[in-house]
Amino acid sequence: MYISIIGAAGSGKTMLFQALSGIKKDNGIAPNTIVTVDVPDERLERLAKTFNPKKTVHARIEISDTATIEEGDVKNETISPKAIQKMRTSDAFILILRHFDNGLPVDPVAEFGTIFTEFILSDMAQIEMRLERINKQGGKKDNTIVQQEKAMLEKCLAHLNEEKPLSTLQTLNGEGKMLRGFQFLSQKPMMLVVNCDEMTVDKAETILSDIKLLLPGDIPIIVACAKLEAELALMPPEECADFMIEYGIKETIRYRIIQLACRTLGLIFFLTVGEDECRAWPIKRGMSAQDAAGTIHTDFYNKFIRAETVGYDDFTKYGNFAECKKAGVWRLEGKEYVVKDGDIISIRAGN
Repeated sequence: MYISIIGAAGSGKTMLFQALSGIKKDNGIAPNTIVTVDVPDERLERLAKTFNPKKTVHARIEISDTATIEEGDVKNETISPKAIQKMRTSDAFILILRHFDNGLPVDPVAEFGTIFTEFILSDMAQIEMRLERINKQGGKKDNTIVQQEKAMLEKCLAHLNEEKPLSTLQTLNGEGKMLRGFQFLSQKPMMLVVNCDEMTVDKAETILSDIKLLLPGDIPIIVACAKLEAELALMPPEECADFMIEYGIKETIRYRIIQLACRTLGLIFFLTVGEDECRAWPIKRGMSAQDAAGTIHTDFYNKFIRAETVGYDDFTKYGNFAECKKAGVWRLEGKEYVVKDGDIISIRAGN
C-alpha cells in the first residue's frame, strides 16, 4: 500500500506525517520521501511466540507527505510534476482538513471542495490531452481498441463535467481496465482526517457528526489532533499510556489510519508460519489461493498444486497443526479457493 498525505497549506500535513511515521520532518527528511510503516497484527505476534522464528515480517504501508494543494494549482500548473506523479502512483489519499484557528476562517468543508475540484480539473485536462492526440491521428477509426478507449474517455469526461469524481462512475463490461494506466486522481480511494486542536479533541464525536452531514457519505472520516498524535509518536513507550489517558486518546492515529486504509482498499491478510519466518501477506479481498500464492513467489502461482489451510482462530484453539488435522479444521484447498482474512497457508507447488 502506498498512501499520499495531501492537504491545504497550514492544515497539519507535516504533523500527520510525523504521527504516522514516527519521524520528524526536520530531521533531514526530503519532500516526497516515502516512509515504510509496519501494519500492526496481534495474530502475527502471537504466532511468532508459538513458532519462535528467526524473523517476523509484518505487512507494510508506505506513506509520504506529498503535496500542498490550493485553489487554481491545476490551472496555473503550480504543483510540481514530481508531486503530481507521486499522487498518481498512490493507492489512496489521506486528505487532512483544518479544524483549528490559525488566523484564517475554519472551513474544512470548503477545503475539501477545493481539493475535490482540483482533482476533477486535473483528470479533465489529462483526458482532453489524450482525446486531442487521438483526434489528431484521425481517430484511428480502424483500430477497435483506440475507439473503445475514446468512447470510455468521453464517458469519463462527461461524468467529470457534472462535477462528479471518476470513483463514482459505473463502468460496464470491464471498461474500467482501460483507465488503469491513466491513474486518475478522482478515481482513487480517499480518507479524511479532520485535524482539530488540543482544546477541542475531546469534542471529536460532535465534530465528526457535523462534518459527516456536509461531506459525501461514502468517504471515511477520522477526527484527531495531529499535533498531539505527532508528540505521542515520538514518546518512549512507557510515557504513551499516561499521555493517551490524559487526552482521552483510545487508539493512536497510526493504528486507526492503517486499519481504515485496509478497509478502504479492501485488503485482508493471510499468514505464513515456520521456524525461519512468520509473515503477514496483504491481498485483495476475494483473491483466490493461486493468486495469493503468486504474491509469495511467481513460481508458486505457475506451479500451484494445493494450499494447506487452517484459520487463525482454529489454530489458536487447537494449538498446533497436528491437533488441527485431528479436529478436521486443517484443509487442502484448490486454486479457486477464496482466501479468508487470517488464513494460515502453506503452498504446495510443483518442481
